[in-house]
Amino acid sequence: MTRLPKITSAATVALAAVVVCELLAPNAFAEDSTAAGPDPTPTTTPTVVTTPTREGAQASTTGRVTRRKSAKGGEPAKPKATKSAAAHTPGRAGQPPRRENSPRSTIDELKLNIGICGRMGPDGTIPGPTRCMPYEADPPVAPTPGVVAVRMPQPQDVRWVEILSEYKNVLFPKLNVKVQPAGRTLVNLDTIVYTEDSKVSATTVTLLGFPVVVEATPMSYTWSFGDGATLTTTSPGKPYPAKEITHKYMKRGGVSVAVTTNYAARFNVAGTGWQYVDGTVPITGPATPLLVREAVPVLVDPPR
Repeated sequence: MTRLPKITSAATVALAAVVVCELLAPNAFAEDSTAAGPDPTPTTTPTVVTTPTREGAQASTTGRVTRRKSAKGGEPAKPKATKSAAAHTPGRAGQPPRRENSPRSTIDELKLNIGICGRMGPDGTIPGPTRCMPYEADPPVAPTPGVVAVRMPQPQDVRWVEILSEYKNVLFPKLNVKVQPAGRTLVNLDTIVYTEDSKVSATTVTLLGFPVVVEATPMSYTWSFGDGATLTTTSPGKPYPAKEITHKYMKRGGVSVAVTTNYAARFNVAGTGWQYVDGTVPITGPATPLLVREAVPVLVDPPR
């Protein structure tokens, strides 16, 4: 058995690969080197490619080796054909005739891959030939019965429906109604209503472990005067003397005035970008009580 010396460099790896090729080539013809004479097909040594690696070096080559087939079962040699006989032996149907003295040969594919070990690592291991072996994927691991795989939430899992369900009362301000005259008014008198808290608001909440910024913008206001009448405006109104939004009561009694603010919304999950919500979100604020009185003329004696 031939023992190869210890390989210490990339050049030595290439040399070892060439040596192995030289050893393989003559052995390939040893099966029947005397039965049929020399093979006219020339044999060339395959080219060896050396590649440096992190562990050391690796040499590889691919080529072809031609060898003769040996006679099976000690078949007797057939006599040579004379000039008087046919120059060629008839072949099978549909095939050209074959010469009796032509060598029977075959071509084998040659693949060689040699790697060397590198230096010992800090953990005591030596990387090397296992890195040159063909990659084989690990067999699939069958799931354990009764164990459910848990998927970690992602920012795209946060939906507007969930945000609105969890934080509707926190994200959208409920606006109060201001009334003039305050507390009580008269029948057929222009009663002024407005709100002072209308502005764009931004609130940060947490859902599925991610920070969510929700921006709410008032778009319109629906006023409910308590007597069945309503009015929708795009302005929050102004106090006296503007008289921008007014209402006249036709009969006396106690009423409650409220405003529903219709918000446009957008939200941003963990800084992934703004997402706009279709439509508006109506939010009704607390009611403001108001007493409606009726003014009655009374005749009195003038002072004397």
